Amino acid sequence: MSTETAAPVQMINVQIDGVWLQFPKGTRVIEACRQAEKLIPHYCYHPKLTSPGNCRMCLVELGSPKMTPDRKPIIGADGKPEIGWIPRPQISCAQDVSEGMGIRTNSPMVLESRKGVMEFLLINHPLDCPICDQAGECKLQEFSVDHGNASSRFLERKVKKPKSVELGPRVTLDAERCILCTRCIRFMKEVANDDVLGIVDRGTFNSIAAHPDRILDHNYSLNTVDICPVGALTSSDFRFKMRVWFLKDTSTVDVNCGTGSNITISSRENVIYRITPRDNEAVNGCWLPDSHRLNFKFVSSPARLTLPEVRPQLGGEKSSWQQALNLAAEALKRNAGRVAIIASGRATNEELFLVKRLATILGAKVDILPRTGEADGMLIAADRNPNTTGAKLLGVATGQLAQIVAGVKDGSISALIALGEDATKAGLTEEDIAKLDTIIAADILPNKTTAKADVVLPAAAWCEKRGSMINLKSRLQRLNRAVVAPGSARDDWEILRDLILAINGSNGLHNIDDVFKAMAQETPALAGLTLSRIGDLGVDITLP
Repeated sequence: MSTETAAPVQMINVQIDGVWLQFPKGTRVIEACRQAEKLIPHYCYHPKLTSPGNCRMCLVELGSPKMTPDRKPIIGADGKPEIGWIPRPQISCAQDVSEGMGIRTNSPMVLESRKGVMEFLLINHPLDCPICDQAGECKLQEFSVDHGNASSRFLERKVKKPKSVELGPRVTLDAERCILCTRCIRFMKEVANDDVLGIVDRGTFNSIAAHPDRILDHNYSLNTVDICPVGALTSSDFRFKMRVWFLKDTSTVDVNCGTGSNITISSRENVIYRITPRDNEAVNGCWLPDSHRLNFKFVSSPARLTLPEVRPQLGGEKSSWQQALNLAAEALKRNAGRVAIIASGRATNEELFLVKRLATILGAKVDILPRTGEADGMLIAADRNPNTTGAKLLGVATGQLAQIVAGVKDGSISALIALGEDATKAGLTEEDIAKLDTIIAADILPNKTTAKADVVLPAAAWCEKRGSMINLKSRLQRLNRAVVAPGSARDDWEILRDLILAINGSNGLHNIDDVFKAMAQETPALAGLTLSRIGDLGVDITLP
């Protein structure tokens, strides 16, 4: 075992607006001010990108300790070094703090300089805020109110630049709005490793453009929209769809792969309009793949299952929940010992916990359907199931899928429960499924299994329920409900609880928090946790 210890962090003494504070060596001036709760307006600076210092909005007044002739700091009456101030403003984004540095964030010179920068940035900016998608979350709007002038002295015609330019299949450019902060260029070069964007033309005619032989089609291209501080880059999918101040934001977790990226779902009147990344340094930073953020349209599909259905041979078609659950329970009890459950790696921990209970009651074989793809080396994991780790922890990912398929084919399994999965993707044919005595399917959309099922139970989508999942790095994270499930569709945990109730009697689980509590009591890795204690950023857990 190594006995080496990390070197202590060197702390730097800095004066910010007359108050002496300490910061680790290497802290940028703008970050030191932020930690001191002094907001420095900025455009080109982004904490995850290099700092070109080209927007000049983050100007502050800097100073250094006054020195005696023998180069020793002059100490004032307060016991601190006296500061000698540089007679012109300095940018705060491209330099680090130094010992004894002085910073003024709101001096008359700083305030007047910011007004000048804002006036310059707005000289050719169009007055199209009423139709701009960025309105309501635009830094140009916000900083012009706080740091700009009430009127413009510019008398010339504004320079006209290209509008509604499709840089790629998902990103649209309005060059007139661009303030040339170059965030998008730096993101594509430094983070996405696809140097496809650059600045063309000269002087006031500068604009962002893609390389002549390329388009902006990278799978992380929409991150340029997220970091654009104005309305120059917009999402083609979200463009002109909804004003952002009408949207309700819900913090939750992406379920497209095992990374479990943190996201924000923006919705209104039970309709999802966009998904954007949510900052979490332990998971995805502040980025998100395009493929993950745009994969939500199926939730509002007109084909959604909204009512329980019972096939004629069991007594009817459209049915009440109680009738459907009772008929399903009778059929499963009749086939006890010959039941198999194909669960989903997209289910929450709470649902998987109840799946395991149901499997134990019925003496059923159980496993999840694997989903694999190609990892992209960034945020997309090869495991396309978001909760494989949780399924393993709770004893649902058992490696029995091949035995289940073989049992259905040879007739030793007579009843199948498919929970959020199409059994034909496990290697079964429609003919194999048709041979079963009983098929119970719970899902959100019709598929080949629901078409053959004796009882179909409409379930809720991932954005319509609360619960928890564990990503591939053993981080326990929480899902939150953004919209309400359509029709009579229910949360999967409620379906499983009521099915167990119909088979085996009361189980004392009244809400999702009760399920987590019961799960935590039986699972050492979750001991002492609750849904509330997970928080919006999740917690790391130790797996057995």
